[in-house]
Amino acid sequence: MKKKVFHFSGKPVNYYFDASFDALKTIVPIASSVIITDENVFNAHKKKFKGWSTIVLKPGEQYKVQQTVDVVIDQLIELGADRQTTLIGVGGGVITDITGYVASIYMRGIAVGFVPTSLLAMVDASIGGKNGIDVGVYKNMVGIIRQPNFLLFDVRFLKSLPLSEWQNGFAEIIKHGAIKDAALIKQLHSHTLAAYKKDLSLTAKLVERNVMIKTKVVLADEFEKADRKLLNFGHTLGHALENTYELSHGQAISIGMTYAAVIAEQIVQFKSRNVLVALLEKYGLPTYASFNIAKAVSILQKDKKKTKDAVHYILVEKIGKGVIHTIPFVTLEKIFKGI
Repeated sequence: MKKKVFHFSGKPVNYYFDASFDALKTIVPIASSVIITDENVFNAHKKKFKGWSTIVLKPGEQYKVQQTVDVVIDQLIELGADRQTTLIGVGGGVITDITGYVASIYMRGIAVGFVPTSLLAMVDASIGGKNGIDVGVYKNMVGIIRQPNFLLFDVRFLKSLPLSEWQNGFAEIIKHGAIKDAALIKQLHSHTLAAYKKDLSLTAKLVERNVMIKTKVVLADEFEKADRKLLNFGHTLGHALENTYELSHGQAISIGMTYAAVIAEQIVQFKSRNVLVALLEKYGLPTYASFNIAKAVSILQKDKKKTKDAVHYILVEKIGKGVIHTIPFVTLEKIFKGI
């Protein structure tokens, strides 16, 4: 197990790479901890949870809502959780989002740690302190930025993932390369998803590389005043489509990146749209799609990144260099209609 400590504004956060879930009991005491997970993870790894107080939720984005938060809080009260309790989210992005959010509001804030079990959660969702819930079709409309106490990365959890969840994670990995790491994009072109699935040591290095990309961005701009906004590449349109069409996060973000690349061609003369689209397709992700443009734009008009008549849109000038542009909604709608 390899430990790295990163100092955010509120607290230090311990990262445990190449770790085993069994090491969790050396990080936090079992007696004063509560694990939050979902049925898929719990049923696939029942032995790991033996001896731990565990709250098991229904899986899926549709449960990342206030009603679930209320249920969790009721169970914490029944378990006698207090201010000395540590919550531990063991699961994908939905679980880490809910767990972090509950920890921030239960008794006005208790300790929290994450053990991400999906590729998406390992490289993106568990990192950076963004926690929250959806309100209707509006993704992450309610939430908080609050760092966890620790993150434990055990890539052996990935063995139980279906192919679709690997594809989900690679959407965020490709995003990181597109905005910050051109060499990563080259590496992904020279490998295959099957190779990463087969060789978990290769995947562990890929996870750590992506964790470091996101962590460095967040350390420089924890509360999203500047560069952290770049991490939203593909997410502006992607979030508008995700809940509307019941897409997975990776599918929605992949479509979002495709259209962001088209917009970038027109606004910042991006020249590698076909390279990016080909890579997304290589990793089994959707690219071009038909959608209700008027409805998508109406959702964008309630996006957290909007101004009065425009939205801060993340584009790429070239592979490895993301930029922020303010684009009027009328311009966006015109571009979408022209594709």
